[in-house]
Amino acid sequence: MGEDSVSGPAELLSVRGAKKVFRLGGILSGTEIIAVNQISFSLLRNTPDIFSIIGESGSGKTTLARMILRLLLPDAGTIELNGKDVHSIRGRQAILRYMRNVQPIFQNPFETFNPLDRVDQFLNETARNYYRGESKQQARERVELALNAVGLSLSEVGGRYPHELSGGQLQRASIARAIIPGPSILVADEPVSMVDASLRMSIVNLFQDLKNQLGTSIIYITHDLATAYYISDRIAIIHKGYFVEQGDTGQILTVPRHPYTKLLVESALDPKPGGTSLADSEAVAKGDEEYLATGCKFAARCPHVMDLCRRKAPPPVTVAGRQVRCFLYGGNDAREGDH
Repeated sequence: MGEDSVSGPAELLSVRGAKKVFRLGGILSGTEIIAVNQISFSLLRNTPDIFSIIGESGSGKTTLARMILRLLLPDAGTIELNGKDVHSIRGRQAILRYMRNVQPIFQNPFETFNPLDRVDQFLNETARNYYRGESKQQARERVELALNAVGLSLSEVGGRYPHELSGGQLQRASIARAIIPGPSILVADEPVSMVDASLRMSIVNLFQDLKNQLGTSIIYITHDLATAYYISDRIAIIHKGYFVEQGDTGQILTVPRHPYTKLLVESALDPKPGGTSLADSEAVAKGDEEYLATGCKFAARCPHVMDLCRRKAPPPVTVAGRQVRCFLYGGNDAREGDH
């Protein structure tokens, strides 16, 4: 685990009310899109967790991932690692420490590696960048350990360029690169969407192994209910910037409460390995007009919509052990409308 993980608060990662706004168009005629809105969740120290964020394309999940990776900073709210706000991180060494603790795994493994560098050369350079002062042999040993953890070895990837490895091998090598620094958290953004279907479950099982054997927490970002159902401890359903439902994976995907979650589960047909992904369903595909809607972003499609839903965004409420953003589940405001 990362070097900052041995001290600090009980929460390893704390996201509180995170918000990110993008402006489209000109200064006078432009439109603001709130891509991430009032997002809150946490990961606990010393309690490895796979937390999945599930949503269709354009839901805000990749923007949230970039914020956690500190590639974007929140416009409101806070993101803290071991109690330290990402806004307060200054200087190369402090940024490097953050990067050591929070590592990305990208959708396309070919974007991880320089096509002109051998894979083992790139991995060795990664080790030497994060562990300055160590010898080449020590770096090589770190690379070998990381490759072994993902089911590869230096003898398999040594001397080979990215295009000489299969997609599955290269994604494993990409994961090896991410664990070389010893991170506390991996942020995996659609990590199996470009891997052959026959290999996806082996990569998904690898994430479980990393959690159990290395004690690494994983934020798994996906549109695929099947793999999320299989590996997640907790999930959050994201729709147009909001977490509309968040809690235990089994509870949410077997008995969904939010109307949007219900639509996703029905669209996926069978929320377990081998089922259909959100990407296969036209029922969940909508344009950015929902981002611009006043009130609940799902109101235009919701079979239970009330007048209040079109006027006001629902707050999160606790329902059956999970958080749900929906006026169907009580609160004084909900009494203004009719069910």
